Amino acid sequence: MPVRLRKFIGMLALLALVIVYAILSTAIAVAQLAESGPLVHLAYFFFTGLLWVLPAMAVIRWMIGRPDSHA
Repeated sequence: MPVRLRKFIGMLALLALVIVYAILSTAIAVAQLAESGPLVHLAYFFFTGLLWVLPAMAVIRWMIGRPDSHA
């Protein structure tokens, strides 16, 4: 796969990841943490704010991976 196409697909995947992850993490927080205190909210959003980096790293690693040898 050409590097430019791989980067374009990766960019779309990262955009979708961030949008879906933000909606899901906020929906979970609204549903589960409504009665919780501010420290629980802080801990939850700190953890979920860092957790999206793991799948994003995998997508970025794929995007900048080794180019095809026959290109």
